Amino acid sequence: MNNTKKISNAQPHLPSATSSSNLDRGLSSRHIQFLGFGGAIGSGLFMGAGKTISMSGTSIILTYLLIGIVLFFVMRAMGELLLSNLNYKTFADFCSDYIGPWAGFFIGWSYWLTYIVAGVIDFLVIGAYLQYWYPHLPAWIPALALLFSLLALNLITVKVFGEMEFWFTLVKVVAIIFIIVGGITLIATHHVMPNGVTASLGHLLDPDAFLPNGLVGFYAGFQIALFSFAGIEMIGTTAGEAENPEKTLPKAINSVPLRVMVFYVLSIACIIGVCSWKEISPDNSPFVQLFIVSGLPIAAALMNLVLTSSAISASNSAVFCTSRTLFGLAGQKQAPGRFGVTTKSRVPGVSLWFSCGCIGAGISLLIVIPQVMKVFTLVSTVAAVLLIFIWSLMLVAYLIYRKRRPDLHAASRYKMPFGIVASVCCLVFFGFTVWVMTLQPDTLLALSVMPLWFLWLTAVYALSYKKTLKAKVQRYRGPGTVELT
Repeated sequence: MNNTKKISNAQPHLPSATSSSNLDRGLSSRHIQFLGFGGAIGSGLFMGAGKTISMSGTSIILTYLLIGIVLFFVMRAMGELLLSNLNYKTFADFCSDYIGPWAGFFIGWSYWLTYIVAGVIDFLVIGAYLQYWYPHLPAWIPALALLFSLLALNLITVKVFGEMEFWFTLVKVVAIIFIIVGGITLIATHHVMPNGVTASLGHLLDPDAFLPNGLVGFYAGFQIALFSFAGIEMIGTTAGEAENPEKTLPKAINSVPLRVMVFYVLSIACIIGVCSWKEISPDNSPFVQLFIVSGLPIAAALMNLVLTSSAISASNSAVFCTSRTLFGLAGQKQAPGRFGVTTKSRVPGVSLWFSCGCIGAGISLLIVIPQVMKVFTLVSTVAAVLLIFIWSLMLVAYLIYRKRRPDLHAASRYKMPFGIVASVCCLVFFGFTVWVMTLQPDTLLALSVMPLWFLWLTAVYALSYKKTLKAKVQRYRGPGTVELT
């Protein structure tokens, strides 16, 4: 018996990652807040922080602060636009409306690829974490096993996803709090490590540790640090599945960036204060290294277990986000119609299967390139470029919105602070970050292949979708402005 049903009333004019008429509104305020928070705390921080610290020294704290501030403004721009008209279900909607239908097409497919790539990374590092206990275990075995497990769970219902993400994120938060409290305790007691290093604030205040590799090293930390925040905008893909978007989205947007910055900065500061940046290996997780260096192997094993759960959480987010994006593209006639079907549980089953298949194909990189950090750097650069592109289009849409609809901005009670000025400054920062990626051979290699992706999108759009989308595109006008209380 066929257990899928064709979407019958998807909006035909703009690419949404979700459709409120077909997807279950089962994500509560608790789910929405932890979704953005959990999505941004994953392998980029737990695995990538070692390399960023080794390159940037203590200046990496400044890097995370800068990126966190920039992304807070991006999130606020996204929030004001989403709530200016409730016909917008995702950020792809308002970009299509204000920039043009091509923007929604490019964003939809780029966002899908971003989380395919990020998902590959998260599944790869799961194998690396498990090799802490089982050194001879092929990393692809646990990676594929987890992929099939998450696929099965996500096929059940969206509430299962929300609950899974909530508890996985809670474990990560507890782990980071443990790192912060433990690090502060070791620093306060001047704990002496087996290697002779004494935990001290002096490691953070040492002027030689601020720019150990000069400005080049400082700039080199931007790419992985930026990728570490990937997922923070995921709140903007869940508007169609939020129970009460006009209340849950502002609350999540206001709280998530600040929480992420605090957790990132404090955890990294504690790691450096305990170990000193010189003792941190770029090829391993500094969260595990902290306890190994401290002579606490049991704590190191426990932290490695937590990092494994963190990677599972990030993988879960990738599976969810890629399937919803592909579902939305199909519903807007920007992808094969088969991807626009839902199961009896009202989840996009075909899109889930296809996205997981693409991630599974990426897992084969473990066979070709066994060096996890080498693959991590290359692939995370691709994801970072795609995210910069998406975040930049959000800001461009905001600037057009401010010019075209001053009435909506004036009526909004959730205005972006320093709107126009902040948007321009953020765009300049993103341009600077792309230039920084040209300074290192590994990031330059990944950056050099990205034009092929955008050329392919341009060709597909021009040949298959331009005429159709221009004929069907409709501006979101009329009622929909939300007054927040």
